Amino acid sequence: MTHKRSLIKFGTDGWRAIIGDGFTLDNLERVSRATAEWVLDTYGEGSSVLIGYDTRFRGRDFTLHAARVMASMGVKVVVSDTHASTPAVSWGTKHFGHQAGIVITASHNPPEYSGFKIKADFGGPALPDMIADVERRIEPFEEHGYEDLSVYLERGMISEQALRTAYIDHVRSLVDIDAIRDAGITVVHDAMFGAGQGILSELMGNDRVVEHRNAINPGFEGTPPEPIERNLNELRDMITSNGCDAAIANDGDADRIGMADEHGDFVDSHHLLALLVDYLHNDKGLSGRIVKTFSTTNMLDKMAAELGLGLSTTKIGFKYIGGEFLAGDVLVGGEESGGMAVMGHVPERDGIFIGLVILEMMARRGKQLSRLVKDLHERFGSHAFTRNDKHTSPERKEAILIRLAEHGGISEVAGKAVTKAETIDGFKYHTEDGWLLVRPSGTEPVLRIYAEASSSETSDRMVADAIAQLGL
Repeated sequence: MTHKRSLIKFGTDGWRAIIGDGFTLDNLERVSRATAEWVLDTYGEGSSVLIGYDTRFRGRDFTLHAARVMASMGVKVVVSDTHASTPAVSWGTKHFGHQAGIVITASHNPPEYSGFKIKADFGGPALPDMIADVERRIEPFEEHGYEDLSVYLERGMISEQALRTAYIDHVRSLVDIDAIRDAGITVVHDAMFGAGQGILSELMGNDRVVEHRNAINPGFEGTPPEPIERNLNELRDMITSNGCDAAIANDGDADRIGMADEHGDFVDSHHLLALLVDYLHNDKGLSGRIVKTFSTTNMLDKMAAELGLGLSTTKIGFKYIGGEFLAGDVLVGGEESGGMAVMGHVPERDGIFIGLVILEMMARRGKQLSRLVKDLHERFGSHAFTRNDKHTSPERKEAILIRLAEHGGISEVAGKAVTKAETIDGFKYHTEDGWLLVRPSGTEPVLRIYAEASSSETSDRMVADAIAQLGL
């Protein structure tokens, strides 16, 4: 069967498709061959690739299929012996000297999806030019013969590694686990049935972690494994009934994080990023630029000015932040959707590691998470954030984008005049109350509406007004 090239397209972080529809063994073979070709042409003979997989349906089967394809082309392949998080693969790619890493994952997508992420030799997402190089190599499907897995194992072209164990040992070396334990901190860990399950318990001890959704369940009980507030309703009761100090939730491949404080109140990524800057700079004495995506809080701008740190704003997508880490001197980089990285670790989102750094901050300062957030507001003002993803028709989506680009856009938001407009990634409108962002999804007939203001009432009102103005 012949497939069109256009069926395989990498988004902000990898190629994703519905299992049995776009994500087929044939298409997986096509993208695996293109990736192997890119690796060999870029790095030469003797190149190696590390492959890991999350807890989704047939993850290991897909991994071994990709491994056979790449090994047949002369790439040495090391496969994780069990499910592994994306940050584990990214770290392992750099630490063990591989030329690339692959993760079979659809991250936070619904259970019917799988996907293919490419990691670069520096331990972070492959850069846009690398992805473009792989994409241009994807050919229509052709039949190829492959040896049995056992043959590649005997030849040493495919081998297994206890990647998850090695990663856990590495994280233990970076975080003061003893300080967290000595402070008596206990947490709920919601793995959302994903690849991060059990890691916090292994690091902190079973007596300090209450596990939730800690099992292999490829259906995720019908809830996409995305650690956003609406998917974490059970955490409030779990925190209070178990007397825990916080909750950490991770997505399907554990590179994103969501947190809740001791009252069960959700703490969003904007505040977690600000806490990381505060802790790493003021407590650990580290300095460097703050890098944020276009949809991330202005609190970071205020912090940069007060602390004398540089600030860079990128397009939305962690691959842009990863590129900034490569340029050097980045203290904290992150995005609104729960992905963040810090100096001293790989230039990659790591939901487990970031959660432990926040717990370490709580332990060292002797304060609960709610108090740390209040401290931020007292110093830099209150910041509230609202986001609404509106589904529409492709035609309506395109008409709205044309209106915003060519016909003056939006002149006022919730009764306040627009004072500045930016178009780094979407259409962003600043008023005296805050800012509003309208940004299209790159793959769906969806417009994402974001707003930040000093109160949730105001940010809610700004989003509602934009939806009304745009006829959504």
